[in-house]
Amino acid sequence: MSPQGKNHEYICSVEAAINEIGGKWKSLVLCSLKDGTLRFSEINHKLPDISQRMLTKTLRELEKDRIISRKVYPEVPPKVEYSLTSKGESVIPILDSLCEWGKKYGASEENWEE
Repeated sequence: MSPQGKNHEYICSVEAAINEIGGKWKSLVLCSLKDGTLRFSEINHKLPDISQRMLTKTLRELEKDRIISRKVYPEVPPKVEYSLTSKGESVIPILDSLCEWGKKYGASEENWEE
């Protein structure tokens, strides 16, 4: 749901997409989950620059938007795993394309054509 509310009309569909997966950490968390289910500490290990607080916030937002699922096992200490939902899996080809674009154009402006 958009921050503006459920009935918010987007200027273009890119705005809707950015609302769901935009920001530095959401896309990186999704990329870290593309190869399978991970625990919180495993995601944190793959993304060492993210604070635990920000990772928790990002995971909650992605779960709320049904992009990832959170499974809690009834163990002591609790075991929690995160994985992509079908909605989350559907965004991976887009993130892969962004990755390729970044490799081609993002690393150095000398690769850019005028």
